Amino acid sequence: MNLQLGGNLLTPDGWIHGEITFGDRIGGINGAPVNPADNNDVYILPGFIDLHVHGGGGVDIMEANGAGAVVARLHARHGTTAFLATTMTAPGIEIERALNDLAPMRQQRTAGGARMLGIHLEGPYINAGKLGAQPDFARCGVAEEVSRYNDIVPVKLVTIAPEVSGHAALIETLVANDIQVQLGHTLGSYEDGVEALKRGAGSFAHLFNAMTGLHHREPGMVGAALAHADFAEIIPDLLHVHPGAIRTALRCIPHLYCVTDSTAAAGMPDGNYLLGGQTITKCLGGVRLADGTLAGSTLTMDQALRNLVAIGLTIHDASNRLSANPARFLGITDRGRLAQNCWADLVVLDRHLQLKSVYIEGELIDITHA
Repeated sequence: MNLQLGGNLLTPDGWIHGEITFGDRIGGINGAPVNPADNNDVYILPGFIDLHVHGGGGVDIMEANGAGAVVARLHARHGTTAFLATTMTAPGIEIERALNDLAPMRQQRTAGGARMLGIHLEGPYINAGKLGAQPDFARCGVAEEVSRYNDIVPVKLVTIAPEVSGHAALIETLVANDIQVQLGHTLGSYEDGVEALKRGAGSFAHLFNAMTGLHHREPGMVGAALAHADFAEIIPDLLHVHPGAIRTALRCIPHLYCVTDSTAAAGMPDGNYLLGGQTITKCLGGVRLADGTLAGSTLTMDQALRNLVAIGLTIHDASNRLSANPARFLGITDRGRLAQNCWADLVVLDRHLQLKSVYIEGELIDITHA
């Protein structure tokens, strides 16, 4: 059955005022170019794609026991239509347990939930001296281990500290096997970052956070990103990164894209939750370990859109940072844009950028509990 929606549609060619027809995929888009400021109609944007999701709705991906479905439904109610389930630094047996629990979701999308595209391994191949909120199980990466994980659920992205011995070669191996690599939780230098990019690394994990900062005589990993990166992820909750630093990154990195790095506390009241087996506390809009370290976020992608617009981005630009750019980074051509034959993943927002409806592969999502 085909559905039809009308409003201000953000297409790859810009805004049009018209109608979109779709089933599970987009059948057609008709309309005329428009400046959406000239009317009061709704905005219809591509669904959001989040490449860094640890949890939500009170559960953490590492808990297993069906956590992935809860996370998929929570974020779908906030406009995320596709995501990478993100693991924590942990012993291999715990990572495998989480992946085995997620495996059915790769074959069958959770009803009412976002499409899980695969896995983001955030660690354990990171620097033990830059854990951030990661548990202390960092170790050198082994390609055979990633291959074993990939046999359970497709591994789409691995966060790596490039300065760790053996990781330069690991980056090349992963990229040769169509697994994207990003640099993060690292004490590496500017030179380490540049070398990793030459070997095929394609992005930087939560830019500015858990990496060596920019100094004019030691540019660090942040300097490598700002000077050389085409892609990097950033957390626009306005807590992890100052708006001025976000704008700096926007001027330097052509395809900067946004992630939530969300935890079990997303969509939940203040209180204690789990992140990779550690207790985190949600309070005042953020989540922290007992020692005060930021531990992921409570951000959802619809709020990320509003935050970006609040600091001066156009809706068009903000949408690209949440949809088109992450899709492009993963090499996905049938999501992240409103075009014929793409999956019917779309969000409808009112003039205050509040969600009115969400469709995932043509399914209308119940957002009443968001």
